[in-house]
Amino acid sequence: MEVSGKAAIFGSNVSTDAIFPSKYMTSLDPLELAKHAMEGVDSGFAQKAQESLIVIAGSNFGCGSSREQAPLALKYAGVKCVLAESFARIFYRNAINIGLPVLELPESSKKIEEGDMLTISLEEGKVMNQTKGLILDAPKLPEFILDIIRAGGLVEHLKQTGGTTR
Repeated sequence: MEVSGKAAIFGSNVSTDAIFPSKYMTSLDPLELAKHAMEGVDSGFAQKAQESLIVIAGSNFGCGSSREQAPLALKYAGVKCVLAESFARIFYRNAINIGLPVLELPESSKKIEEGDMLTISLEEGKVMNQTKGLILDAPKLPEFILDIIRAGGLVEHLKQTGGTTR
C-alpha cells in the first residue's frame, strides 16, 4: 500500500486542540469536521489538504485530550499519512482505529521540507522524498495494523473479518 502527497510541516507538541479545536465538536459529520482540521495552527489547512497532503511533525504529535475527532478531521480533509518523530499514544491508536496511516520517522522534520513530494510504502516503511531524491526508513507497521488501515479502520476491519483479528 502506497500513499503520496505534498509535505505540510508542523512542529513539536501539536495538540489535539490545534488539530481539531473543541469549539467544533458539535458535529458528527466527518466532512464537517474536515473543514476545521489544523485550524488551530493553519487556518488555510483544510483547503490545502484537498490536494493530498502528508503531515510532517516533530515530537509528541497529537498530545492533549483523547478526542477521536482529531485524526478523523485529518483523514477526511485529505491527509494521506502523518509522519512524526513521535506521537502521543492515544492519538496514534485513534488514527489507526479510523484508518489514517501514521508512521514514526526520527528526524523527519529535518529531512523533509514544506511542499516536498513524498511517496510512502507502508508495507516496507520507506519514505521516498521525490523532491530531494532521498529514501528514508521508518519502522514497518505490523501486519495487523496494515490490515486495519487497508480496511479503512477498525470497525470496517472487524466487519470484513466477522469480528475477529489475526
